[in-house]
Amino acid sequence: MVSDSLRERSKARRREAILRAAYTLFAEHGFDATTIAQIAAAADVSPRTVTLYFPSKLDLALSRFHAFADRLGAALREREEDWTTLDALEHWLRGEIAHRSELDGLAERMLATNPQLRAVAGARLTDVVQDAVRMLAKEQGGAPGDFGPRIAAAAAAAVIGEAVHRPEAADIDTAMAFLRAGVATLPSAADHRS
Repeated sequence: MVSDSLRERSKARRREAILRAAYTLFAEHGFDATTIAQIAAAADVSPRTVTLYFPSKLDLALSRFHAFADRLGAALREREEDWTTLDALEHWLRGEIAHRSELDGLAERMLATNPQLRAVAGARLTDVVQDAVRMLAKEQGGAPGDFGPRIAAAAAAAVIGEAVHRPEAADIDTAMAFLRAGVATLPSAADHRS
């Protein structure tokens, strides 16, 4: 039992070292110019170890972002019964901000200097936003193709992108007040049918 726990902690440290090395190199030298061998050397592991943890360089580059998007999707789908989509979003966002780490800052720096990675990350967030559109439409009694839920979800995606760069409680308060006010002004599906 103790050895399993020790082994898991060792794996987690190795994984974090690989991520830290990769994000730093991607930010400094660019994603395309950085090799797995360079990442391995910077993380003090073998190239094979890097590929055991991350099958491709792209998987490595976007692993934290995919986990971030997965957590958002899960928070929206598995929200408390009496919560709205925005309630779930706010709860998730506050939790993400409270648990930010140095790796999150490195990942942001890497994305900022590699537009091709930002584009792929944006596509992944779009998938989660589409889920949010369906949820918002259902809450309003409309269809996912309705304009209101689509613009509300797009605004939520923009708020997420900004809020993770400004992890102050007051900024989250402002962002959520903006979203709630915007959603409150949207006509309901019943208004469109009348």
